[in-house]
Amino acid sequence: MAELTEDLAGLVDSIVRPLVEDADALDVAAVETEDGSIVVEVRVAEGDAGKVIGRQGRVIKAIRTLARAAASRSGKLVDVELID
Repeated sequence: MAELTEDLAGLVDSIVRPLVEDADALDVAAVETEDGSIVVEVRVAEGDAGKVIGRQGRVIKAIRTLARAAASRSGKLVDVELID
């Protein structure tokens, strides 16, 4: 399952990288929790957080939907969190 977590981190990274201005500050890490779910943590520069969230949270919701769809075949639960 480590391959799935790496794939999800790569997917989220490829989606978020074009959105942010400070790509050097972007950090995407995926970890598998004890209950078997996967949490993808996205860290961006303070000024780029609004771009990743989007108006009324639409962008981050779309990113979460894509990550969940990518993991749906494996039956894993996935959550994408934006960390300030």
